[in-house]
Amino acid sequence: MPGLAPGATPGALPDATPDSVPEPVADLASLGAPAVAAPAVTPVAAPGVGADATMVLPPMPLDPPDLPPVAAPAAVLAPVAAALPIPDPPARPPAVPAPSTPAGPPVPVVEPLFAHAPGLNWAGPGDLPQPPAGGTPMSRAWALQALGDARPAQVAAPAPDLRNAAGQPPTARDIELIRTSLAVVEPVADRATAHFYALIFLHHPEIRALFPAAMDVQRDRLFRALLMAARSAGDPEGLRTYLSALGRGHRRYGTLTGHYGPVGECLVQALARYAGSRWDAETELAWRRVYRLVSSIMIDAAEEAARTSPPWWQGEVVAHELRTRDVAVLTVRPDQPYPYRAGQYAGLETPWWPRVWRHFSFASAPRPDGLLTFHVKAVQAGWVSNALVHRAAPGDVLRLGPAAGAMTVDHAAGADLLCLGGGTGIAPIRALVEEVAAHGAAGRSVEVFYGARQAGELYELEALRELAGHHPWLSVRPVLSGPGASGSGALAGELPEVVGRFGPWAGREAYLSGPAAMVRRGVGVLLRAGVTADRIRHDLVGDLAAG
Repeated sequence: MPGLAPGATPGALPDATPDSVPEPVADLASLGAPAVAAPAVTPVAAPGVGADATMVLPPMPLDPPDLPPVAAPAAVLAPVAAALPIPDPPARPPAVPAPSTPAGPPVPVVEPLFAHAPGLNWAGPGDLPQPPAGGTPMSRAWALQALGDARPAQVAAPAPDLRNAAGQPPTARDIELIRTSLAVVEPVADRATAHFYALIFLHHPEIRALFPAAMDVQRDRLFRALLMAARSAGDPEGLRTYLSALGRGHRRYGTLTGHYGPVGECLVQALARYAGSRWDAETELAWRRVYRLVSSIMIDAAEEAARTSPPWWQGEVVAHELRTRDVAVLTVRPDQPYPYRAGQYAGLETPWWPRVWRHFSFASAPRPDGLLTFHVKAVQAGWVSNALVHRAAPGDVLRLGPAAGAMTVDHAAGADLLCLGGGTGIAPIRALVEEVAAHGAAGRSVEVFYGARQAGELYELEALRELAGHHPWLSVRPVLSGPGASGSGALAGELPEVVGRFGPWAGREAYLSGPAAMVRRGVGVLLRAGVTADRIRHDLVGDLAAG
């Protein structure tokens, strides 16, 4: 538990040692401080102990005045009372100023969606059913005010003429300046992003509650998102799709429309500090134009999503099954209907790491009972994955962000499918197979290559083979890359290279899911095997798209 030393027991005090007792100050006047009278102490006989043994306890100034004093030997009381006289009680309680109320509109209240789940043991703000004594209802904690509504912006706003010029769409010259300045900032991206967040938290401390306690991953995501936006400027449709998903995903953090303005001002100041000689008035105008475009797309997407769905769902874990030492299959029941497609993923937040979200693919197609299935592997230093595998249990409640990802099947096209799943990357592949079975194959074939290092890691192989036994259009081939693959009945080698040996694959729709290195190698193999780039689907940018 936080605040306990290793090996300490919650609720128990550490053993006192003589070294832990502070030395008394013999002469306060010599230190320039006025003498302060200390309260007298009264020895009280401990229950069940002989009359000669006493425990020294401080007097209780709030006891009723008519209680008789506890008798004690004068030899003990006299020197103590002489050195430590009892101060008179105060005539009246100290004045306590009334809490200040910020100007502006009241903070909206967000009611919990899953208040009565048996495992609702949330560790972050916004989830205690009752407020502390004299406190604010905790359901308000995640409904922050829009910056600027309740307090003036602390970061200087641009001049009116610059603001008007920034309202114009970005030009090709603006995009060139953006990319040039990013190239200068990239070597010092860690310092630039740290400075950006320092500006935000210093001038708008209330926005700190939107972020996790550890900011290392968040800092990396910011700069990667900027790079992604800058590099996608030549593909307006792709950029809009990416930013729309980003805006919808940010709703789960409590991000409001009013946050975007101050964030943009702090971003411009941070870039100006670290872009060096590449920063001038023209570059600043380019950044303001691009940020205005980016923020407007994200705001529009978030506001559109707010009309039809909550910022997050809460789901109770109803089943938890360990398939291997570090892989668990979780079944989750959301508190209200949850729309998604096979092949997509969702962000999950656990009660043990508030505001830390990680993305996991759905391992089944949408079901009539509304239950969701996820395959989770505990990775080294993975906060969320280790909590889900080794700590979560039926009755615990998770938060789910909206579904995202474009690795979905076009059932009207009818093209044959080629699927590569490595490790827990088999989860969305399994969901895609289920969805094809539900819609009907309509003459298409589905080839699944399922890869792992050891045979014991192919935890979903039997279930896939059972599906193949019911559907002749489905074939499943296990692939092992570790030692001992040759006598296991599986194909030996790295998954992408094994798939390449079975080519060519021209005309196929290809789906890849698994470790990033495997997906990247797989894309190269498939391109060489005849699959066109527009027919290759994966979600390597998933952690950015969903925020």
